[in-house]
Amino acid sequence: MKAIVLGIDQNADRAASQAETVIDLFDIDNICAYLLHDFADNPEGASVIQVDAVKRAQELLEDAGVAVELREGSGDPARSIIETANKLDADAICVAGRNRSPAGKVLFGSVTQSVVLNTDRPVLICGDRQ
Repeated sequence: MKAIVLGIDQNADRAASQAETVIDLFDIDNICAYLLHDFADNPEGASVIQVDAVKRAQELLEDAGVAVELREGSGDPARSIIETANKLDADAICVAGRNRSPAGKVLFGSVTQSVVLNTDRPVLICGDRQ
């Protein structure tokens, strides 16, 4: 069985795009999708099952017959994605890109860019599917 780690942020539309892309590109009978949400700041102790974007991706994947497991991390999202993929020996990582200005990328960094540059695993970058 193939393992794919989906780094899910707070945006339900991006999470849906990631789920739909995985459904379209992979043999759904032979994969397990690990949905990872990283809590950069979580003083109230929220759980991954409370994140609407995670729930949306989970619903789409499970409705298509994909095996799904939920994971959560804390701190730097890119590091959490890479560490989770390494721990699971994932076959691929799936992240969602965002439209940002060049200045925004320089000032705030990019989780997607960091994941791509710091892993040796294949990285699938999904855009909006509107």
